[in-house]
Amino acid sequence: MTQSLFHPGELRAQALAGFDAVSGNIYSAMPTQHREFFAQLPYLFVATLDEHHWPVATVFSGFAGFLRTPDDTHLRIVSPRRLEDPAQAELQVGRPVGALGLDFSNRRRNRVNGIISRMDKNRVEIEVHQSFGNCPQYIQRREFFPVPISLSPINILSGLDQQARNTIQQADTCFVASYAQGGADISHRGGKTGFIYLDGETLWIPDFRGNRYMNTLGNLLLQPRAALLFIDFDRGDILHLQGETQILWQPVSKGIGAAERYWRFDITRAWRFQQAFAWHGRNVEFSPTTLRTENGHEDYSIPKKLKNN
Repeated sequence: MTQSLFHPGELRAQALAGFDAVSGNIYSAMPTQHREFFAQLPYLFVATLDEHHWPVATVFSGFAGFLRTPDDTHLRIVSPRRLEDPAQAELQVGRPVGALGLDFSNRRRNRVNGIISRMDKNRVEIEVHQSFGNCPQYIQRREFFPVPISLSPINILSGLDQQARNTIQQADTCFVASYAQGGADISHRGGKTGFIYLDGETLWIPDFRGNRYMNTLGNLLLQPRAALLFIDFDRGDILHLQGETQILWQPVSKGIGAAERYWRFDITRAWRFQQAFAWHGRNVEFSPTTLRTENGHEDYSIPKKLKNN
């Protein structure tokens, strides 16, 4: 019997979504084109688990070449860690880790999942167990330029302040960290500005048609804990949220056009770093797929029966 590429949560999510016989190119080592891709990136989005088995997410940055692949099963991050970052502080040898490389200039993205095999003060090395690409849908092109970063202290939030709310409501991009079956994962979510609906301390996130792998939702079915990472590409601020999730599989008639389902994210913990991302973005170009999510409404709302579900 051939072993499935997907774990039970992913298979269950594919079935609930009505997908039949999903196949994909998921490799046990990085293809040459993936290795070349990572070597050109100036940033890398990374997820792991904290000591309480909550997903956490962070981003490393540098200049092209700070990511290296000594062979096809190891991805090396050569960059000092910021230990006051709760996510980076949790990176330890043997911990599960997921990494996402994304080139905003051409909408390419590749992911690796595995464990941390080696690390020291200025290096984190990932032993790659899975390597695969994702489609370019919903990725907004941006022109990036380097800026000095701030080493200001972490801002622990007891609840969302107005700045955090503005970051979420103005976002066209975010990153979601999840885990299941012993593995960590981080993936991209994108849409038109304001595609995430904020209701108090709850976020409602539309799920658009993608590669049908259902990696994130499959993880959330088995383990509803997740983390969200938002970057203010104008200011360089990084907002991190942890929360519990619930997937709404039924269609949402008053949501964003093209959303096949929604999932809710109830915040349990939040922190922010000011001016911590070393690359600012400009000249945003929305992807054609993102633009097709418009349904004719300037604003949208989640029906009350789903809010109270």
